[in-house]
Amino acid sequence: MSDALVVGLVRQALEISVMVTMPMLLAGLFAGVLVSIFQTVTSIQDNVLSFIPRALAIFGVFAFTFPWMLQVLTSFATGLIRRLPDLVR
Repeated sequence: MSDALVVGLVRQALEISVMVTMPMLLAGLFAGVLVSIFQTVTSIQDNVLSFIPRALAIFGVFAFTFPWMLQVLTSFATGLIRRLPDLVR
């Protein structure tokens, strides 16, 4: 197995991992920014108030995008397993 092939596989795996996690990370970011603005405007500084909306946003996006994430990861794993005989040589 050549070095270029290994680098290509690792790059593809990293790209897929970023692509799969990006919706949840963006939902957490937006929820965190909105809660921070709300806390700044109202002068309420409570840790629970900052945690729960972010957790709900991340869980909601995860539940919504789970079928897509499963399809992307399954197709990557299936393609990797199918190419395994070529990768071993």
